[in-house]
Amino acid sequence: LHPEGAYWLRGIEAATRWLRETGSSELRVPYVFTAPEEWGAVGGYPLGRWIADVRRYYAAGTLEAARVTELETLGMVWSAWDTAWADGLAVAKDYAAVHGHLVPPTNAVWGGDGMTVGVWLKNQRAAARKTRENAARRAAGEAGVSAAGELSESRLEALDAIDPAWCPAWGIDWQRGFHLTLQYLRSAGVLPEKSGEVIVQGEDLGAWTIAQRIGWDKLTPAQQWMLGSVLGLEPAREGELQPVRKTQADRWATHLAAARQFHAREGHLRVPRKHVEEMVGEDGDAVGLRLGGWLDNTRRRADKLSAERRAELDELGMRWA
Repeated sequence: LHPEGAYWLRGIEAATRWLRETGSSELRVPYVFTAPEEWGAVGGYPLGRWIADVRRYYAAGTLEAARVTELETLGMVWSAWDTAWADGLAVAKDYAAVHGHLVPPTNAVWGGDGMTVGVWLKNQRAAARKTRENAARRAAGEAGVSAAGELSESRLEALDAIDPAWCPAWGIDWQRGFHLTLQYLRSAGVLPEKSGEVIVQGEDLGAWTIAQRIGWDKLTPAQQWMLGSVLGLEPAREGELQPVRKTQADRWATHLAAARQFHAREGHLRVPRKHVEEMVGEDGDAVGLRLGGWLDNTRRRADKLSAERRAELDELGMRWA
């Protein structure tokens, strides 16, 4: 009897079944994947963990040559790093297909496994910018510039193919606001002009367009061109769109937008008391709203709220007790 050999054979059988069931040509198996019971003899086999163990043996040089060949025939991917990147790219493609852009907020979570796609893309942007900076240093004649932490050309091209504006030279919050405003313009035919008028994916598009007009001189020439030529915006004239003191209705609209953003991301409105929700302010910069505290205060004065405001929070699953 050779129990280790039998375990290996079951791994090969499970891997072969996984390729057939998924239609994949490569063994990029998630670590948590276990063969379902309906797979018969290999049902319950921890294929993802087995693949990870095999990679470790391969890296240590203890995997037999015959087994290396057997796995490579099946399309084995030896680098777990490459596999993780490919998984991230797949989730990014799906996010962009649904949202129409690849500039999610940093706290965005997406996919069946709840991948933190916002953080993943933040890391890819940091690597892309380092790649461009290092390329400029080398072009200037600097020697010995390390390539550590850079993105390969193929990976840059893969992300560019999803959304050419995934890694802009300016802040990601600005690019996200531009994308959402452009999508709204194409669907509605007009731009939002008032704060709180249009909320899309948690962003107040009216506040964003006002902020761009007021802060026009602070934008780069490329941003000004995008606003003018693509959106049809113009800089605010002297005395126009001056910031005004926010009314109670304005404050309600702002916090309600934060609640909707939280609900869209988390699927509920059970907000911790100290939670601060990151939003885009009227100047286009990120601001934090004490959403948890606001909801607690709103519960305490529930009897003083209008039926309309109670209904707005009821739609998000507000717990009043």
